[in-house]
Amino acid sequence: MVVRIRLARPPGHTKLTTRFDLVATNLKKARDAKPIEKLGEYDPVPRILGTGPGAGRPGQGHKRVEWSSERIRYWLDQGAQPSKSVVALLEKGGLLPPDNKYKGNSAARLRAMALLGTLSETRTAGSTSTSNT
Repeated sequence: MVVRIRLARPPGHTKLTTRFDLVATNLKKARDAKPIEKLGEYDPVPRILGTGPGAGRPGQGHKRVEWSSERIRYWLDQGAQPSKSVVALLEKGGLLPPDNKYKGNSAARLRAMALLGTLSETRTAGSTSTSNT
């Protein structure tokens, strides 16, 4: 079973609420399926903190991210694959270094790098053959 760490909508969400749970789940399951374990929460909308007027409303507050770093490290050590958005969050939070192994090695990028590599090889081979004559 391949485990993926990704963002999922919490139970009982509406279209207007933008809040996500950080979960470890089976790769083949749907986004809103029951996860293996809830690892944290992420609220991407900056909200005004406090109890005064306007508290909890979108404004010039802070985005909220809460997670269990021990459990995230556990799942990463077990071979769980984080999604791209989770990799970005973990980098900002300091759980992953900026040059981590999860970043940017998609099949499309590898094909593009191989194509560029063959193009550069043909260019250098073409330039050396013309310089010899």
